[in-house]
Amino acid sequence: MSAKQALVASSSKYAASFTQGDLALPPSKQYAVVGSLNHSGRAVVDDLQTASITSSYLEQVMLRYGDLTLSTVTCMDARIDPAAAFGIPLGSAHVIRNAGGSAREAFRSLVISQQLLGTKEVLLIKHTGCGMLTFDNAAAREVVKNNAGPDAAKEVNELDFLTFPQLEEAVSEEVNWLKSKVVEKGIDVSGWVYEVETGKTRSVT
Repeated sequence: MSAKQALVASSSKYAASFTQGDLALPPSKQYAVVGSLNHSGRAVVDDLQTASITSSYLEQVMLRYGDLTLSTVTCMDARIDPAAAFGIPLGSAHVIRNAGGSAREAFRSLVISQQLLGTKEVLLIKHTGCGMLTFDNAAAREVVKNNAGPDAAKEVNELDFLTFPQLEEAVSEEVNWLKSKVVEKGIDVSGWVYEVETGKTRSVT
């Protein structure tokens, strides 16, 4: 079964018993976790300490971890449980999360995932009710200024918050952006939307 087929099958099963479509957008516990790109419960830095990055590095990693082939880019939204919603068992894929499920922000991690760790497929999954649909750069910078002061505002003055006004269009645009990269040649990239209200995941491109 391909990763896309597994996603569709897992989505149907997950949505059938999904009962948390009324969760609020802000995380209830008000904290964030920043983690490393990790695929089997051990940090990638462990690999970098034990295997030199040479032409044989990928072979060394594949001998240790098997046929890891999938990377998933999705949003950091607290209402999304990628393992359960997308059918991703522990150790089977890299899950890269950021605000809005941005391919551009995830690009560094994707290159590492593919070129150093051998993944061959990307599922780009945005979601309904995403906060990135509700503001633009100017509004975000104004919030920072009001909350943290003028010095903080200067620190984000050139920051692109990578917001988007239309959900499906953003998925298609970012899939096409990834496919346009030479380094992504031979990588299977597909785009999806997860519905936070129903627990379903639907194909976009």
